[in-house]
Amino acid sequence: MTPAAPLSPASVLVVCLCAEWCGVCRDYRQRFAQVQTQFPGVRFLWIDVEDEADLLDPLDVEDFPTLLLAVGDKPHFFGPLTPQTDTLARLVRSLIENTSPPALADPSLTALVARIRAAQHFL
Repeated sequence: MTPAAPLSPASVLVVCLCAEWCGVCRDYRQRFAQVQTQFPGVRFLWIDVEDEADLLDPLDVEDFPTLLLAVGDKPHFFGPLTPQTDTLARLVRSLIENTSPPALADPSLTALVARIRAAQHFL
């Protein structure tokens, strides 16, 4: 049996949900961008929860930074993450290299991924 190929990085979406008023978020933004350079084919988005409240509704983000990782239209991780570059890079790498990562079964997260992918201002 031939092992399955790793995921195409182009199908991976990494979204940081933060707020401009949050000092931890402001400090994390540069580190988030550094990790982005390690994965040129992966789509990284920075979304301010206050500026994009309609997009995120009905989800409430209370802990910062909160990350959403998806493959295609399926969410695979959603939750707060320590603002460290190594942790984020390891999470993205494991998602790309895992040939059949389990998706989250939360329909509200699946709907959020679809809204983010459809939002013209994020393309």
